[in-house]
Order: sequence, then C-alpha cells, then structure tokens
Amino acid sequence: MSTEVLRCQDLRFGWRDSPVLMLESLCVAAGERVFLGGPSGSGKSSLLALIAGLVLPQEGYITVAGQDLASLSAAGRDRWRARHLGIIFQQFNLVPYLSGLDNVLLAASLSGIGRASGKERALALAERLELSEALLVQKAIELSVGQQQRVAAVRAMIAEPALLIADEPTSALDDRRRDHFMTLLLRESERQNSAVLFVSHDQRLAAHFDRHLDLPTLNGATPCSGD
Repeated sequence: MSTEVLRCQDLRFGWRDSPVLMLESLCVAAGERVFLGGPSGSGKSSLLALIAGLVLPQEGYITVAGQDLASLSAAGRDRWRARHLGIIFQQFNLVPYLSGLDNVLLAASLSGIGRASGKERALALAERLELSEALLVQKAIELSVGQQQRVAAVRAMIAEPALLIADEPTSALDDRRRDHFMTLLLRESERQNSAVLFVSHDQRLAAHFDRHLDLPTLNGATPCSGD
C-alpha cells in the first residue's frame, strides 16, 4: 500500500463570513503526481495556503508527511514547511538582489542544510534542471523568466521534500518551454520520490500527471471571486 503524504479531511475554510472551501476529502500518495485544475476563483490559492500551513481551517484537518499542521505553533509550522514541503510560486518570489544560488542557499539553511552541502546539492540539482552554474550565480533580477523559474524549482526541491506544490508555475512560458520544464520537473520529482500537487487552470498540462482532479467539483462551497 502506498504511504499517504497528504490528507485533507472535512475541510471548512472561509474569509470573514464568505465560505471558500468545503472539501470532504483529498489524499495524495507518496511519489504520486496529481493535477488539480480549476478556474480563477475556485479556491486553488486558499487550498494551497492551507496545505502549506500558512493559514488553518476553521473545521477539519490536514496532515502532510504524517504531521497534523494544526497541532504546531506558527513557528513550528514554519520549521516544518522548510524541511518537508517545496513550493513553486506563480510569481517565483525570488529575492531580486541575491544571486540565484543565494536564493537557494537561503532556503537550504532554513531546512537545516549547511552552506557547503547546500551549494553542492544546488549545483547538482541545477544541472539536472539544465541551469548552468554561470547563470545560477547571477542576480535573480538579471535572469530571464524561464531561468528564474528553474531557480525557483531548485529552491523548492533543495531539501528533497515529501510534497512539492506548484501554483501555476508555467503560466508565463510559451508551449515549448512549458512542456520542456514539465519534463525536467517531473523527472526530478520522481528521482527524489517527491509527491507533486500541481495547480493550474491549463488543462493541457493534465496529461503529464497520474491523476487529474477538478477543484470546483470537489469544493462544496461557493468561493469568493479573485481567489
């Protein structure tokens, strides 16, 4: 039987008095690759914030890698997130004045990886994602969108997380670059045995994944617009 890396059970979450998510059950197995689709406003960003422990549900529970997030303090969730969860943001969220490498090493240090070991890991991982050392040492602001995207992927995967979540990371790429990035990302996640929860409105990407889910179908709430 596959080990369960993510379970969301009987979730209820809303902003002020407006329900955003009513989710009976969502599970992801270790190493599984899951595509979660849905248009803007369907609750995708709220769900990712809950899974990352950035906010807590009003009802229900979430476990990631066996950890009930609500049982941790805010600082404990921060430490747990750095060690067990990788996140690729839609806007990448790199520190612009740091080099790509220093962006990665900052994340590595938060996960308990020493600088020397982190640099060795970062260079090897960047090479597998076809990002050269010459590019990695440039400031993030000097890199192209595609190069920044790969730095963000290296940062997210530096600690070999149990779960990698990706929030529309290919939205700024053309079709050729998008498909090539997907191949590299999923190949590396398989090497690390990281489960992947990939969130996108682009249904063309679903073919890359083991399982396809539709959030509006799963969600019993009527979400707020703009999510």
